[in-house]
Amino acid sequence: MNDAEARVWPAGEEDLDQVAELLGEFRDWIGAAAPSDDRMLASVERIRARGDADYLLGALGSTRADGVCQLRYRWSVWTDSEDAWIEDVFVRETGRGLGLGRALIELALERARERGCARIELDVDEGNAAALALYHRLGFRGDLKADVRSLLLGRDL
Repeated sequence: MNDAEARVWPAGEEDLDQVAELLGEFRDWIGAAAPSDDRMLASVERIRARGDADYLLGALGSTRADGVCQLRYRWSVWTDSEDAWIEDVFVRETGRGLGLGRALIELALERARERGCARIELDVDEGNAAALALYHRLGFRGDLKADVRSLLLGRDL
């Protein structure tokens, strides 16, 4: 299969179960125990209702989605516009390497441009060579500042 055979679309209300299902598979793939499937769906519904996110789905030759991208938006004082954040991308193992991930990211770029975003960012596991290579091919780059690595930090509240 090649890139032209990947079909991608913004998830509608009727697709939210597929979004939650794929995010649940991503949760399992990374070895996380939570959230539960029910809480995942409730969060997907809540996030979509806020209007500051897009869920993108992709399929390879079927009507059921094989991949998902969670795209979030936030206002930035640094760009005086919205920024886009690719929070999650997951493609089922059977769909990897067939152009679906690329198609999802290209749709995310298009949606962010349409919304007027000045930049789009994401984080990726350094060990995920395939994803890192894809993001580099699509023009994503990481800048080192004074030879210091930039880390994504967080904490529970």
